[in-house]
Amino acid sequence: MVLPVTPAASADTPIARAAQAAVVARSGGDAWPRPSSCRVLTIANQKGGVGKTTTAVNLAAALAMHGSRVLVVDLDPQGNASTALDVDHRSGVPSVYDVLVEERPLSAVIRPVEGFTHLYCAPASIDLAGAEIELVPMVARESRLARSLAGYDASNIDYIFIDCPPSLGLLTVNALVAAPEVLIPIQCEYYALEGLEQLLRTIDLVRSHLNPGLSVTTILLTMYDSRTRLASQVADEVRDHFGSVVLRSVIPRSVRVSEAPSYGQPVMTYDAGSSGALAYLAAAKELAGRNAQMPAST
Repeated sequence: MVLPVTPAASADTPIARAAQAAVVARSGGDAWPRPSSCRVLTIANQKGGVGKTTTAVNLAAALAMHGSRVLVVDLDPQGNASTALDVDHRSGVPSVYDVLVEERPLSAVIRPVEGFTHLYCAPASIDLAGAEIELVPMVARESRLARSLAGYDASNIDYIFIDCPPSLGLLTVNALVAAPEVLIPIQCEYYALEGLEQLLRTIDLVRSHLNPGLSVTTILLTMYDSRTRLASQVADEVRDHFGSVVLRSVIPRSVRVSEAPSYGQPVMTYDAGSSGALAYLAAAKELAGRNAQMPAST
């Protein structure tokens, strides 16, 4: 016997949330507020494994699913963001390397992401690994990406996310010079706080000498394990120090988030009802809600 589904029965339950998220992932959800002009955010943290690429890909996917037009610039030679979005980034494929070193227009390397109407990616090939050395003798080497973005018509783009490598080399400096906003993913572990000081010092140097408008506008807590007291302590410390810059949404540890890239998908489409996907959806909605009034810079 099949019982009728009443509104009360289909209310706020895990199965209902998962089903609703899956529908949104496939057909798109309600449109969220879009910025009045393109927001360019560099996603940076010199510590590896804190969720930079995962954050870039899933925030971009969530925003695109809700009506925004988003470009992900993969600046990491490992090309993980390109892999997660299933964009070809073999050696020799037109990529961000050609933009930085060969001065090819950014528009020439951008590719649409399959399955998304408004999501695009500028891929990174392994050729980018040599760019750090090749850029050294070049004039204005720190501003190559900024010049490329300045020459790109972003009138049809709402967000540009620049995914950085886990270092503070020339590639990351290029990203910091190219964007007015920095988004820092912080892993909820003790060592994450140790490396944060060096990153903030680098941001201050770039602001002083190369990009006066640069500011940390968003911090996202990632890999949160509610079973540990340390995770809660780290989250509290970050919130106490940075205040409203920290998003209220927290990204939990999630196996599904880790699995998704191997299938060439963000977790938003791989398992839209998982805890990780729902957390990134909430974080993206919160980010979109800040378009009208940006938080104080750090």
